[in-house]
Amino acid sequence: MTTHPLLRSARLFHCSLPAMVLVATALVTAPSLAQTAKEATPSPGISEQVSEAESARPNELPRGQFVMPEEGDLIGQHYTITVDDHADTLIDIARRHNIGYEEIRMANPDVSLWVPGEGTEVVIPAQYILPPVPREGVVINLSELRLYYYSADNPEIVETYPVSVGRDEFATPVGVTRTTIKVENPAWAPPASMRREAAERGDPPPEIVPPGPQNPLGEHAILLDMPSYLIHGTNRPDGVGMRVSRGCIRMYPEDIKSLYERLPSGTKVNLVDIPFKAGWAKDGTLFVQSFPQLEENMGNFEPLLNALERVAEKASDDISVDYAQVKKVIEQPNGQMIAVHGPQMPAAPEPEQWDNDLLDEIELGDTSEQAPDA
Repeated sequence: MTTHPLLRSARLFHCSLPAMVLVATALVTAPSLAQTAKEATPSPGISEQVSEAESARPNELPRGQFVMPEEGDLIGQHYTITVDDHADTLIDIARRHNIGYEEIRMANPDVSLWVPGEGTEVVIPAQYILPPVPREGVVINLSELRLYYYSADNPEIVETYPVSVGRDEFATPVGVTRTTIKVENPAWAPPASMRREAAERGDPPPEIVPPGPQNPLGEHAILLDMPSYLIHGTNRPDGVGMRVSRGCIRMYPEDIKSLYERLPSGTKVNLVDIPFKAGWAKDGTLFVQSFPQLEENMGNFEPLLNALERVAEKASDDISVDYAQVKKVIEQPNGQMIAVHGPQMPAAPEPEQWDNDLLDEIELGDTSEQAPDA
């Protein structure tokens, strides 16, 4: 990629509200840039672990890539792995398998986050319902904390990656925008509000953070045609899949690197907030799933009514849907995929059968206890 002329000297960003400023001034010396860029190079261990995880997944495509379904709306599948290293945390496992923090936590509520333990089975929730929006460009579902990419050059493949989005006071907005400039090894300027907060804590940050391990933007940044927002890497990958940013979209370093190399400038980016999804599997099973809703987008939003509308969009009137399960999914928004119609629905429990001989014995026993002494 040819670097924009204004970015050859310096690559400097604010990644927060109210404004992000790109400064085309050489504020960082060349030796410092070179040195810190070298320090920011990820260790080979992460790449090796990701490769090992890819070989364990039931999908031979590269990390995050799935074949677009010819029928229906589902990609990927759930699977289970067994922890074979006592030093692994659930967060380590999540990263290797392209899963975010909240996803792995909700899928394994009874597993210790920090010490799963060797021999523990861990569910990898790698099955997804494609969001109900046009399948083009980049789609970021905020409640789901996940990005989808539909490449115009490779329409047979869809990609998906976990992301972090803005926390409460710095919520990432919904809307349609596009990618603009791509920047490698960006420098970062902490915004004034952050500097004030840090100063009040007695820990004032530098005015400029050059590329390197201390840079929260990581090694790659993709600007959006929306002031203050970009898609970028991070120097704190443990937080990917949480609401922790100041409005920007954070990705695992290996994921943003892959996307950076292939995502054309000018690509459409659709930021949506769809906490409830419904979709068909290839075998005719209708699945639903729900995620914790973002409070800032609630307004007059009625979760159950929205869910019923989503299901109605997918199911015709002559289809029997288990609406009790739909209601349950809304009440327990944990991302779990639940079948509400079709062959993968759990079998209904059989009515309990009574043993007539046992009943006769009980009746005889009651009679003998009540009989008078001979």
